[in-house]
This record gives sequence, structure tokens and C-alpha cells, in this order.
Amino acid sequence: MMVIKMAIYAIGDLHLSFSSNKPMNKFGEHWDMHYEKIKDDWLSCVSDSDTVLISGDISWAMKLEEAKEDMMFISQLPGRKILIKGNHDYWWQSYNKVAAVYHELSFIQNNSYQVGSIAICGTRGWLCPNERNFTKNDKKIYNRECNRLELSLSTVNKACEDIYVMLHYPPTNDRFESSGFTEVLKKYSVSKVLYGHLHGHNAFKAGIKGLVDGIEYHLVSADYLNFKLKKITDCEEQL
Repeated sequence: MMVIKMAIYAIGDLHLSFSSNKPMNKFGEHWDMHYEKIKDDWLSCVSDSDTVLISGDISWAMKLEEAKEDMMFISQLPGRKILIKGNHDYWWQSYNKVAAVYHELSFIQNNSYQVGSIAICGTRGWLCPNERNFTKNDKKIYNRECNRLELSLSTVNKACEDIYVMLHYPPTNDRFESSGFTEVLKKYSVSKVLYGHLHGHNAFKAGIKGLVDGIEYHLVSADYLNFKLKKITDCEEQL
């Protein structure tokens, strides 16, 4: 029996725009050539046996064909890549279509993947109920995303020893109150949650972090990580 050692990394909000000409440096000088910073760090730490979890807002492209250069950028980097949809990923209209075109990448939508003994699940998520801005339409999408998270978790192989969840939105409001997402996470004994979406120092404070009710929460927005991948864990796979 052969044992392969590997690592799991995470990063979100790549906001690539090789075809759509939407540079991110208008959001601050630290975004200048941000994709090169990500690439350099990726190449310095990720091997082909590793896995990188990408938590949404991958490309500014509006249509599937317009995302080609952005997806090629990701595909050519080492490691297995598992992606979820963000609120700006308009090019991702259908799981079947993106999976058929970019078969070298792994997409999560009502499904899950296994990395060693770890199950990787997830969904985009949505704005959580709060006192300032939560409409009837928000509630509809919020409930749908909670259901999609449970659908993803329900596909986990029972032999998996651990469960990680990828979200794009944070799973709580800025007061860190319990939500439909956190209830589902606890129900399925999820151990780690990785999410993005938040940008800027004030927004970073609104994201739940650390160990809460037995679950580790990690904010992995690219700018929060200074455009470096975050190593989540080392693991191994027996072949």
C-alpha cells in the first residue's frame, strides 16, 4: 500500500479578468497585478498532489466562453482545484456546462468531493438575516442556499473522517448570530468552514473567525490573505 502525503490550501475572490478588462486596482493599490502575486505564491507552495479550494468570485466574465483565459490561468497551476460559485460568477450558469468544458477542474453544486479522508462540500451562500438589509427576495435566496448546503453535505461518503465546507458568503451576519447555515454545519458535524466575499479592513471585521461551537471558520478572501494561499491542513491518501 502506497501513502501519498498532500496538503489542502484555500483562497477566494481571485477576480480574474483576462478577457473582460476589469482591473481590480481601482479598489486599492494592493490589488495591482494581484493575479501575479497569487500565482507566485501558488507556485512556491502547491505541488501536483495538493488540493486548492477556491471559494467563489473566480472570474469577472459574463459568459462561459469569456471565462476561458481565466480558467486556463487556474488550470495551468499545480494541484487539484475545487471551486464554488460566487455572487459575481455570472459565467457559471449551469454545473453541467462548466464541468463539461473545464473537466480538469472540480465544481461543487449540490455535490461533494473527497480528498484523502476529508469530504469537501459547499454552496455559494447568501446574505444572512440582519437588522439593516434583508428583503423578502434575500430570504428566498437564503433559504434556497441553506437547502443547497444540506444537499451537498448529504452526498458525503460515510467513510470520510472529516468534513470541510466552502462558502462564498460568510455563514453569519456581522453580529455573528446563529443562522440557517450554521445550524446545518452543526447538524453534519462540519469541522472547518472556508469563505470569502469580504473586502477591506472594515468588512474583514464582520466575518466570523476561529473556533466557534466546535467549528473552525477561515476567511480566505485573496486580499485578506495578502494574495497568498492559506494552508488549511496536511493529509494523506492511501493507494
